[in-house]
Amino acid sequence: MQTEKAYYTLPVVETCTAEIREIRPLNGSAEVILDKTIFYPEGGGQSGDRGTINGAALLDVQEKDGEILHRVSAEDGAGLAPGPAELVLDVPRRRDLTVHHTGQHLLSGITLSLTGKPTVSMRIGEAVCTIDVDTPEFSQDTLVALEEAVADGIEENSPVIIHLCPPERIEDFPLRKIPPKGEEVIRVVEIRGKDFSPCCGTHLQSTGQIGMLRILGAEKYKGMTRVYFIAGRRVLRDSRLLRQNGDAVSQALKVPVGEIGKGVRAYLEKTGILERTLKAREEELARYKAQDLVRGHRDGVIAGLLDADINEVLRIGKAAQKLTEAAILLGARKDGKFGAFCSAETVDLRSLIKEPLETYGGKGGGGHSFFQGVFPNEKGLSLFIDAFSKK
Repeated sequence: MQTEKAYYTLPVVETCTAEIREIRPLNGSAEVILDKTIFYPEGGGQSGDRGTINGAALLDVQEKDGEILHRVSAEDGAGLAPGPAELVLDVPRRRDLTVHHTGQHLLSGITLSLTGKPTVSMRIGEAVCTIDVDTPEFSQDTLVALEEAVADGIEENSPVIIHLCPPERIEDFPLRKIPPKGEEVIRVVEIRGKDFSPCCGTHLQSTGQIGMLRILGAEKYKGMTRVYFIAGRRVLRDSRLLRQNGDAVSQALKVPVGEIGKGVRAYLEKTGILERTLKAREEELARYKAQDLVRGHRDGVIAGLLDADINEVLRIGKAAQKLTEAAILLGARKDGKFGAFCSAETVDLRSLIKEPLETYGGKGGGGHSFFQGVFPNEKGLSLFIDAFSKK
């Protein structure tokens, strides 16, 4: 049952009338078949449209065997019936996808002309879009050159022309990629002077309607280079967000927006010095506490519950381990964790810890010279430490 593809023949309209021909139940949802549709189905790297059919929200649109399948929830499907239908298109979303699809053609065409490298695949995503280019890498200078050339192409406002083959001959066009096989009619999208590509997606009337295209970056991907980009209003929203963040950083660092990179580097350098100084002081304090801990306990067992977190306990324990061959067990009252330490080759902490650890409901692991674990409550940890101190 063929569906008229009104999304090609009609301008971008918010509403349109059609006839519901059939409603098919499908795995917890329903598929609606229309005589004509303004909803573009997923294909050619472009997502399907969204909108409503007699108020029922579209979840997806797919094309199969010439039919356009409009998926709605099972509940919404039960409320629909064959007959007249009002179709309401999510115009801003369609506009966004169309801008990015046209922008992708312009970017891929310019990439081929400037670098000689073809686009192998593309994706028009909801947040970012990508093209995969048949080259192992692009330099930053190349990405800037591509972005500038695309900006030139947008400002030139070149017309976007749709060719249908037949009646036109596919051989007459210098296509950027191989056309699909088995199609009765192949749509060729031309950006005058920039690109010829077979494509079933929706496109603008001229490149000037793209507004702006921004290359966000690139990375290696399966032996190729994946280029990330956004266009149109997404560039505006991205710029606004970057400016808001830039202003916040500028105010926090008390530097002009144009110097926040320099300001952040200076701040990180300063905090790095402070962190190293703090770490040195923490290690020094841990050594003093370790000396007090082992004083009078050169061998045997040392155990205690400290008013500290596990990080401080571990620092003290490791420092104490260097001062004595005693088996050391220290608990952290703040988080219910413990650490055990011993430098004596003849002592295996696991044999000392295993039984009381299981008896009082703790969990942990380690080796013969270092062991750590946790208890669900302070009472269990205290009983465990008492049992260990009697070893």
